[in-house]
Amino acid sequence: MHDLIAYTIFGLVTASIYAIAASGLVVTYTTSGVFNLAHGATGMFGAFVYWQLRFAWSWPAWLALLIVVGVLAPLFGCVIEKTLMRNLADATEATKLAVTIGVLVALVGAALWIWDPQTSRPFPAFYAGSKVEILGVPVTSDQLITVGIGVLCAVGLRVLLYRTRIGLDMRAVVDDRSLVLLNGGRPDRASMFSWALGSMLASLAGILIAPYLQLSVIPLTLLVVNAYAAAVIGRLRSLSMTVVGAVIIGLLQSYAVGYLPTSTVSWLQRLPDTIPIIVLFIALLVLPHQRLRGGASRRSREAFPLPTYRLALIGSAIVVVAAIVVGPLLGTQSLFSMSSGLALGIIGLSLVPLVGYGGQISLCQMTYAGIGAVVWAHATSRGNLLGLVLAFVVAALVGAITALPAIRLRGLYLALATAALAQFCDTFVFGLSSVTVFGHTIPLFGFGSLPASRPNFPLLREASDRTYFVLLAAIFCIVGIGIVALRRSRYGRMLLAMRESPAACAMLGLRLTTVKLGVFSLSAGIAGLGGALLAGLSTQFAPDAFSFFQNLPLLLLMMAGGVAMVSGAFFGAVALGVFSAVGSMSTLFNRAASVLPGLVGVGLGEQPNGVVADIAAGLAKLGRRGARRESAAPAVADAEPVWEWSGLDAPLNKQELAILDTALGVKAGV
Repeated sequence: MHDLIAYTIFGLVTASIYAIAASGLVVTYTTSGVFNLAHGATGMFGAFVYWQLRFAWSWPAWLALLIVVGVLAPLFGCVIEKTLMRNLADATEATKLAVTIGVLVALVGAALWIWDPQTSRPFPAFYAGSKVEILGVPVTSDQLITVGIGVLCAVGLRVLLYRTRIGLDMRAVVDDRSLVLLNGGRPDRASMFSWALGSMLASLAGILIAPYLQLSVIPLTLLVVNAYAAAVIGRLRSLSMTVVGAVIIGLLQSYAVGYLPTSTVSWLQRLPDTIPIIVLFIALLVLPHQRLRGGASRRSREAFPLPTYRLALIGSAIVVVAAIVVGPLLGTQSLFSMSSGLALGIIGLSLVPLVGYGGQISLCQMTYAGIGAVVWAHATSRGNLLGLVLAFVVAALVGAITALPAIRLRGLYLALATAALAQFCDTFVFGLSSVTVFGHTIPLFGFGSLPASRPNFPLLREASDRTYFVLLAAIFCIVGIGIVALRRSRYGRMLLAMRESPAACAMLGLRLTTVKLGVFSLSAGIAGLGGALLAGLSTQFAPDAFSFFQNLPLLLLMMAGGVAMVSGAFFGAVALGVFSAVGSMSTLFNRAASVLPGLVGVGLGEQPNGVVADIAAGLAKLGRRGARRESAAPAVADAEPVWEWSGLDAPLNKQELAILDTALGVKAGV
């Protein structure tokens, strides 16, 4: 009984922190429609700033807490809402999430830049050493303070939302922002206040949990994954159910630590850390089915250009020739960095049909890449072509199996489900020394890493670093041409139609489940192929190379280039290689390179089509100006409209007409 009370008290302490963090998520989401994946990074940064004020500069605890939670955190929330979130009203769910991921990566990079991760930073709890007894169980003062703050936050938020004018505006914005404005409300003020409040709660949660996790960047940042489950239990709307969800997660996690036989069954040792992830996945699965939506009331700024085989072949030839020419000119480290960028670019290509064409958000592509790398390492010791085929097939099968439970989800819920899968593999699966499937034992990362061979094809024996660089470029181009063919096929038109209007597709008889399952399997297979090639590049790899956090810069740079275009993925591959090469030059450049992907991702709010779209638009304008100067002939009245990237009132262009035909089922063969 004594142990039960002790574990219950500790579970309630953990639940209080989860409730504070999850409440901040719910408040910001319900007023702006943006799920803030940078919520945990905000709390992490707040904890570091508090440590700097309290322990490095010896400020009083109350003053440091007031400055961080009462001044800096709300100011940061106001700036984020004013400069970024208001520009996302007509953006897709993927773009909204990518912008918050950009903020997350930028905050993590800034924290690693400012505070050296190799330096130990003790973070004592409030009133450390002071204890009281409750039912015979010693309870520290900081635990009582944490529970008390959790209760005060829950009560305070309830009073704020239901007893104040600003709270009324915050709840009304959820239902109809335009109607609030019509009745004299100020929805922008309510949204800004919500983001300020959310940042305050995130920073408070980070400060409270830092003594238990120690002051470490990644664990504090990923705290929000545990808060996801509580927020989802509350349906991202109900604060009371969010608190209930936090209590369930906290108690389950504490009881798992206390009562699971982790000392006798080794694989159970990591299970308590996965409790919030498992609860999140279950909560997502038991949610009611989301209704199919028709077209959006606002026209999206995103465009989906139709690629041509001619441009794809010309571009592929240029890439391969450039790799042959540039390879001998690069130094050893730069060559490795650019090769790594190309391998990651192949993994990034898996996002083009999934996110770019199908509009299905995935945050676990690096997990599939890790599976492909493991298969490649064990499939053959000589690196023949069969190993790459197996890496593709096994990753595709795992993608299909893992997609089945979440196949009915879309948008934000699908992104959270894939994030939960990635975190589960990081925390549990990749931490196992081996797994047994149908009586066959497959070793994983028992000694912390796995050796991997480079491809050894009939015409490619023991590839050197430069030869492997050219091989990666060639495989990238082959996969890219295959994706171009997919985009121009009937299946590609189905994906685009599903993205534009799932309701219209279902009405016309399109089997959305089959289409989603197919694109998930294909995407996972391409990611597995890229993971095998990435493993072969370094000839030895560890599980952290395929962690959940590695998904984020990859997704950002693919979307920054243009996630609906193969050329956008190539831009992301080059950017990853350049950032890696620059980061290897010095410590200062390494820290700067860790921030740059986040800053690039933040810019997606201004141009969701990516950098390649800007370049194409600029070249198109220059071409039209040149044509007008060379010819004085009058324009033909029945000429086809020119493809314009900007101007919402411009006539429909070829791509828009193709999308319209697809949605109506005229040319898609639906």
